[in-house]
Amino acid sequence: MSTRYEVLFSSKCEKQLERLPKRELLVLKRLVDNIMANDPVQPLFMNYGKLGRNSYHCHLSYRWCACWRNENGSVIVEVYYVGTRENAPY
Repeated sequence: MSTRYEVLFSSKCEKQLERLPKRELLVLKRLVDNIMANDPVQPLFMNYGKLGRNSYHCHLSYRWCACWRNENGSVIVEVYYVGTRENAPY
């Protein structure tokens, strides 16, 4: 039986979602669905990369990106940034 991950959004990230264009919102939904079904490592997404030991990011489009973390291998994954890559915390 495979592990099912729970994806949570930080309060700051929830506010950022309001500014996200519809197309990127659909890509984010696909990313979240993939994380929930598989695991936080998502190398098939555009410009996916590790930011640290438990942190990851990918581009939702040329201009927009998402960052998430999975602490200590738990089943909880937190999306802590969704926004322009110019303002990304990496």
